[in-house]
Amino acid sequence: SGDDIEDAVKSEMSGDTRDAFLGIVRVIKDAELYFAEELYKSMKGMGTNDDKLIRLLVWRSEIDLAEIKECFEVLSKGKTIESFISGDCSGDYKRALLALC
Repeated sequence: SGDDIEDAVKSEMSGDTRDAFLGIVRVIKDAELYFAEELYKSMKGMGTNDDKLIRLLVWRSEIDLAEIKECFEVLSKGKTIESFISGDCSGDYKRALLALC
């Protein structure tokens, strides 16, 4: 099962290599959920990881952003990507990000 692969990676690897392989496994298992989690992490808490937010929105906007948005809403307990962006960003930057959504 997929948990066996993750367990094997966790027990056999460490550091950045471990993180990279775990990311690959997570994308293979459920790409939309993986990207929703990464978007959530980019905006959760104090401050926004702007580089990560921009990269993910631009990269996924024409591929599977609609599905990612659904996963995001579940992760964030009903809040939308748009509401996170509106709360964390402002001005033309906010308008540009919302246009991608």
